Amino acid sequence: MNLLRAAATVSGLTLASRVTGLARDLVISRVFGASAETDAFNVAFRLPNLLRRLFAEGAFQQAFVPILAEVRTREGDSRTRALVDHVASALFWAVLATSIVGVLAAPALVWLLASGLARDPAAFDLAALMTRWMFPYILFMSLVALSAGVLNTFRRFAVPAATPVLLNLSFIACALWLAPQLSRPILALAAAVVVGGVLQLAIQVPALARLGMLPRLGGLRAALADPAVRRILKLMLPAVFAVSVAQLSIIINTNIASHLATGSVTWLAFADRLMEFPTALLGVALGTVLLPNLSKAHADGRAADYSRLLDWGLRLTALVALPAAVGLGLLAEGVIAVLFQGGRFSAHDVAQTAQALVGYAVGLLGLIAVKILAPGFYARQDIRTPVKIAVVALLATQASNLVLVPLFKHAGLAMSVSVGALANAAMLYAGLRRRGLYAPQPGWGGFMGRLVVALAALAAALWFGGRGIDWTAMQAQWAARAAVLAALVAGGAAVYGAALWLLGLRPRDFVARVQ
Repeated sequence: MNLLRAAATVSGLTLASRVTGLARDLVISRVFGASAETDAFNVAFRLPNLLRRLFAEGAFQQAFVPILAEVRTREGDSRTRALVDHVASALFWAVLATSIVGVLAAPALVWLLASGLARDPAAFDLAALMTRWMFPYILFMSLVALSAGVLNTFRRFAVPAATPVLLNLSFIACALWLAPQLSRPILALAAAVVVGGVLQLAIQVPALARLGMLPRLGGLRAALADPAVRRILKLMLPAVFAVSVAQLSIIINTNIASHLATGSVTWLAFADRLMEFPTALLGVALGTVLLPNLSKAHADGRAADYSRLLDWGLRLTALVALPAAVGLGLLAEGVIAVLFQGGRFSAHDVAQTAQALVGYAVGLLGLIAVKILAPGFYARQDIRTPVKIAVVALLATQASNLVLVPLFKHAGLAMSVSVGALANAAMLYAGLRRRGLYAPQPGWGGFMGRLVVALAALAAALWFGGRGIDWTAMQAQWAARAAVLAALVAGGAAVYGAALWLLGLRPRDFVARVQ
């Protein structure tokens, strides 16, 4: 199996997801702007997203995929089918109970997440109402995560990577069609979340059926009697704590932002959305491909291949993450203006969101590297080590907030996230080296030297090309402004690619194959 091709497939489909995500945010920014209502929506949506990461993509995936790969390798497909049935049953009943509690306790949860909204009782009540509407989303997304884990273990990466497109399309349709029909248009976004969850689960069903892995739900007691399920739950406990630490940082930052200027939560949300482009196109794509393959290498006892896979992922990370950080940092205002300025999203909103984007860009390498390095522990069913590291990274993030928020307001929150991500990645890297799980392949010195030269050429091209452009003043000339931005991005990419080519790097240098 060609890992570069698999990663490219996931990355390409993820690109479709992120493009539709940008279209969704473009529509939302113009229809709803940056206001107390959009702050309320972003707070409400963060709650089910937090639990989705606990029950779905985060703790669950980290515990489920390595054990599923091990069971399939050692016990065959029949036992794998039984395990999928039992895990689906346990997950369904646990998340259903959590959803019911969340609906009942919505006001208390909103207060814990963003107590600053209480300054505006209408916004607080709106956030609580939308939280109640959206909580069932985690039930659908937990089952989507189960499906993705199964499909990725069987090396069927396409459907899980394309699935998020459906949520974005739901947002766009509801914002444009449903919102005008409602007396309170913002509620259309809450409806879009639920519809999107249903659609994402529905598209997984045919893919699972073709593999013969469509889960059959049963009772909780029978599911918990499966020893492999108990192993997954045992691994999930530290994994839940690890994800909780990361989400605790988000909760604290959201709460701080809710006490800053109105719109701060929304500015950070839009900047974070743009950061999802590089983190998903590279970090999520590589992590998706690496975890099942690292798990298989560990189950087969191929230590050299294990280290080689991690090295391959880190080289691709450096190759793509560093120029993306340079580009986002230097073109932040242009990107925000082209994508979001217009309607109720003003030039002031562009400037504030651009500041947050620059803050996030500082830590882009760390944000992506974590998604490559953490699977090096998860694949060995070692979740405790990343937990300990995550706690230290949380402390680093919040210590940075004490210094950076008074200086830079909401942009300081973004910078603090970058500090925590870089610290997290550095500690994960040191841990893998110390345990002998990863040894860098020869040639890193020359590789990084060539990257530095190419990055300098990229930065010079973007800086000279973008000097003197007043992005927000070109609002009435959207096509011309977009063309200028596209020319700068294309020109920068061409300069970077040409520099790498002249320095001797070729695409074949990044091809990796696995059994």
